[in-house]
Amino acid sequence: MKLPDLSTRQLRAFIALADLKNFTRAAQTCHLSQPAFSALIATLESAVGARLFDRDKRSVRLTPEGELFDSPARRLLDDMGNALANLASHVQLRQGRVRVAALPSLAAGWLPAVFAEFMLAWPGIRLELHDALSDPCIALVRSGQADFALAVPGAGAGLSDLQMHKLCSDGFHLVCLEGHPLARETRLTAAKLAPWPFIQMTRNSSVRQALDAALHPMRLNTVFEVEHLATVKGLVEAGLGISVVPTLTLFHFHGAVVTRPLALPSLMRSVHLIQRRDASLSMAARALHALIVARLRDCVPDTSATG
Repeated sequence: MKLPDLSTRQLRAFIALADLKNFTRAAQTCHLSQPAFSALIATLESAVGARLFDRDKRSVRLTPEGELFDSPARRLLDDMGNALANLASHVQLRQGRVRVAALPSLAAGWLPAVFAEFMLAWPGIRLELHDALSDPCIALVRSGQADFALAVPGAGAGLSDLQMHKLCSDGFHLVCLEGHPLARETRLTAAKLAPWPFIQMTRNSSVRQALDAALHPMRLNTVFEVEHLATVKGLVEAGLGISVVPTLTLFHFHGAVVTRPLALPSLMRSVHLIQRRDASLSMAARALHALIVARLRDCVPDTSATG
């Protein structure tokens, strides 16, 4: 059965006439002339294939079919009103949800301040944060569980379904104890790192992948392989080795641990904002997207963003 095409104007006219039981007053309520109002009721009855009102010179009343239609018509109009009000709230950023996936170093570093700024401006928007390594971040975007990700995409194919906006180039620093011989070196090189016990990040981390690519085929004297930067810091503080970490993670390293820039030409990672090509961002997600781009540019002065 083909459903009739009904308009909100027809539903409002029906409800006005059902309530007022008078064509003249109902027409005035709908801001229509009486002939136009009568025509609107006639087209509604034609669309549903039933007479909805009995009328004579003295009275207007619902037919049995009109009585049957009355409650659903009111629900339809209410649902439409609620849908439009809900949409307007999302468009005006009064409510909504944004789901972000981000590298742990970003999620724990400067991103919380950006979230706080966003939530102060738009308190009705709920934010969700997934902190994960790059590959899981990208998987969350692909599955629709995250609106966008802040991650370091790996080299090679398989990213054609994603839209990537480069946010910044992130350099690397040596971390070691304050009294370590490398802390006094005026010029750090890969060869000077090689003899020392080294604390590596896991192989599926963007940090490890960037380091392996830059130092290949040289091998480091790996003594520990860990997942978390806090563990790296603890092991370095205990004098168990040195490590190399991205600039954006340096907030983790203080106290007895010192950091030194490691200026190797090929040692760099590019942080991207990643989303699906086939899915538009909501108004709220677009607003957070724009704020993140602006604030990361402020945080990293040498950002080289590309469209």
